[in-house]
Amino acid sequence: MRPEILFPLFKPVDSLKGVGARLAKLIEHLAGPHLIDLCWHLPSGIIDRRYAPQISEVGSGTIATMTLTILEHRKPPVKRMPYRVICGDDTGTMSLVFFHAHTDYLLKTLPVGESRVVSGRVEIFNNEVQMTHPDHIAPLQELDQLKTVEPVYPLTAGLSSKVLGKSITASLAEAPELEEWIDPEFLKRNNWVDWKTALLATHHPNEPEDTESLSPYRTRLAYDELLSNQIALSLVRLSMRRVAGRSIAGDGRLRDKIINALPFSLTNSQNVSTDEIVSDMNADFRMLRLLQGDVGSGKTVVALLAMMNAIEIGAQAVIMAPTEILARQHLKTIEPLAAQAGLETVLLTGRDKGKKRTEILEKLARGEVKIAVGTHALFQEDVVFDDLALAVIDEQHRFGVHQRLQLSAKGRAVDVLVMTATPIPRTLMLTAYGDLDVSRLTDKPAGRKPVDTRVLPVDRLGEVVQGIKRSLDTGAKVYWVCPLIEESEVLDVAAAEDRYKHLKEVFGAKVNLVHGRMKAKEKDEAMAGFVDGTTKILVATTVIEVGVDVPDATIMVIEHAERFGLAQLHQLRGRIGRGVNPSTCLLMYALPLSTTAKQRLKVMRESEDGFLIAEQDLKLRGAGELLGTRQSGLPEFRIANLIEHSDLLAVARDDANLILNRDPDLKSARGQAIRTLLYLFEREAVIHNLRSG
Repeated sequence: MRPEILFPLFKPVDSLKGVGARLAKLIEHLAGPHLIDLCWHLPSGIIDRRYAPQISEVGSGTIATMTLTILEHRKPPVKRMPYRVICGDDTGTMSLVFFHAHTDYLLKTLPVGESRVVSGRVEIFNNEVQMTHPDHIAPLQELDQLKTVEPVYPLTAGLSSKVLGKSITASLAEAPELEEWIDPEFLKRNNWVDWKTALLATHHPNEPEDTESLSPYRTRLAYDELLSNQIALSLVRLSMRRVAGRSIAGDGRLRDKIINALPFSLTNSQNVSTDEIVSDMNADFRMLRLLQGDVGSGKTVVALLAMMNAIEIGAQAVIMAPTEILARQHLKTIEPLAAQAGLETVLLTGRDKGKKRTEILEKLARGEVKIAVGTHALFQEDVVFDDLALAVIDEQHRFGVHQRLQLSAKGRAVDVLVMTATPIPRTLMLTAYGDLDVSRLTDKPAGRKPVDTRVLPVDRLGEVVQGIKRSLDTGAKVYWVCPLIEESEVLDVAAAEDRYKHLKEVFGAKVNLVHGRMKAKEKDEAMAGFVDGTTKILVATTVIEVGVDVPDATIMVIEHAERFGLAQLHQLRGRIGRGVNPSTCLLMYALPLSTTAKQRLKVMRESEDGFLIAEQDLKLRGAGELLGTRQSGLPEFRIANLIEHSDLLAVARDDANLILNRDPDLKSARGQAIRTLLYLFEREAVIHNLRSG
């Protein structure tokens, strides 16, 4: 149960005075459904209304709060002309200007002969001082209230700053004093105030720098958010460790057969990662480990060795990929190696129907087949295993956590190994995958050659086509990537179908097309034709991004490379450079280039290190966009900025470990305060992982 002290903050926004159904919908769209969401909706800037000059002193373009006497109302002769109210003080006169004015309202609000305080932007037009549509008009006694610094909030269409400001002020009034969850020494060392003071101060900035991520008040709140994230992840990990696992300790005989059958030696990081995984499998808790490796770093082989460890004790193992193309690719690597160890491998995809499918399912249920490769078809209800001990999940961010759990529920205390070829920056690793132990493959396999990356404008397309003609004569294969399938008016991008038609006119039957809207069978046929050499040029959208292996493809053309993210460009480039011949990647861009796009292309030209590229991508794009927050399970941070607060994240991780080592059930006084923190940031799901409460 949520602590009672937080009840007021979790009231719906329509409980606020003056917020009806229409406004509530807008506020919910902008910030969220509860009052706490309005508290987390922080100012993005300020309007300083403290400048209170007389008319003769005022400068053009300044925000001023002025005390004026109303002298005269000038109604325009025609409606489209502005309505003017002439005002004055001891030093001169000025106009208040209103378009589409309501005369009765203005006469009532600004009565001739009386004085008012007005605040807004002053302009000097035709040597006359004027203020168009003042932001505030108030009686003299409200001068001090107006002469303040006003926070500016991000808005949405249909919601005025006045209404939003009022709603935020009302929400802040509900914020309670809470018991401190930060270590007193750490609090003192950083000169931080308590939670409530920091929250209120953040909403009442005095200077522009008070609205920046690194201001002291925001930093305190960012730490609270990061600490709640790290404790939540640590609790998930602890609960995993508490679930009884099984010790899977093979004797190494099958692994030795696989290693001896490999045409190359394992890299150092492949050996280290294999040892880490096998060590986890040997332990009596359930393994949940992430294997991170750049494109072509040899993850499938490491996964296969882990699978052999399970099979050595007589159990079964599966590897699941997000697409059929990828599943078949894993099969291509695994099947011949498993055969050397005397093992049969089956493939199960959504396309397998009828007698063939029944046969596969019977073999798995009887335990005759120890290795299954497949797509999400593997976790359908009728798929039963005799004794599943290890589930390997490729490209984790394409699957939800529930799918991971569904697959691991198909056996007794199944160990889970998650793989990704998307290099993830350390900061994101900590926030998104903190519940997983991590192994990293940092070496390139022997024989992988660097890719020559060049950047050139789209208007040199003709030269590129001529260059490809020459390359095809030497036996090269070419990927040609376009960002969109059909011509879009919004994005002036060379669409895949148009480019396919153009290249077909030049190269005839040597060209084929693959894109996401094609049926799986058509896609596979197009890929198969490219692999066996029937076609030499494959025009594609980003469906070829992950996992597809064509060793003799040596040229990659990416049109409108400025429209792709760094991680995506790196993934695409990883499709080439897999064979013995030198490879070239051409990044074609259209002008004008934004600063970010220029930086992106520069990073691609200068580096092939996926982890370095991922760090740069995080800096250029921010966390949410990097992996696509929704699909990757990345937490959305309301206050913390993963780039600017990355040092705080490391501290929060250490702090979370320390807290849970001392008080794993959060029963101490600080533990109770931390429970409140978890509820405050809506991470209460993890509370149920605690033994009590």
